[in-house]
Amino acid sequence: MKDDATVFVVDDDAGVRDSLRWVIESAGLKVETFACARDFLDAYDPSRPGCLVLDIRMPGMSGMDLQKELVARRIDIGIIFITGHATVATAVHAMRAGAVDFITKPFSDQALLDRVTECIERARRRYRQRLERADVAARFALLTPREHEIMNDVVSGKSNKVIAAERNISQKTVEAHRAKMMQKLQARSLAELMRMVLPQEDLREKP
Repeated sequence: MKDDATVFVVDDDAGVRDSLRWVIESAGLKVETFACARDFLDAYDPSRPGCLVLDIRMPGMSGMDLQKELVARRIDIGIIFITGHATVATAVHAMRAGAVDFITKPFSDQALLDRVTECIERARRRYRQRLERADVAARFALLTPREHEIMNDVVSGKSNKVIAAERNISQKTVEAHRAKMMQKLQARSLAELMRMVLPQEDLREKP
C-alpha cells in the first residue's frame, strides 16, 4: 500500500468544492471531492492516509454528524472544519471530538493550505506507524509460546541464569530460545528488542 495521502473535500456547494480542489491541487496534493457526507462514507477506504476538509452545515448528514460517525467507526482521519456560521460552542465541541482545526469563512488560501499540509503530514506519520506496527505484530506471531515467555523475561531485565532457574530449564536452552526469538523478531540488540516490544504493549492496552 502506497503512502499516497489524499485530501478529501466534503461540501454541498459545487462552487466551494471546485475552489477548494483548485487551491489544494496547486500545492501538489491529491484531492477527491464529495457533495455530501454519505457519499464520502460510502467511498472512503479507512486504510488510506488522508485529511478531511469538511463543511459543518450540510443537508442530511451534517459535518458534525459525519465526525460522530467516523469516531463511532474508530476511523482515524484528521478533520479540518470550514464554516461561515461558527459559534464558540460548536468549535469547542468539534475540537474536543478530535478535529485538527476549525476555519471560519472567509479565509485565505494560504491559511487553508498551511492547515491542510500539517494535517497531511500527521496522516502520513500515523500511516507509517501503522505499517511499522503491523510488521512488528507479524513478527511476534512467529514466536512459539516458550519464545514469547523468554522474550518477556528478557525485557523484564532478567539474566539468562535467572530465567533458567525460574523456568527450570538449562541456561543453554534459554540461550537457544533467546537467539531464536531475536532472529524471528529481527532484533539486533536488547535496546532494539525493547523498542519493538513496548509499542506493542502500549497498543494492546488501548481499548
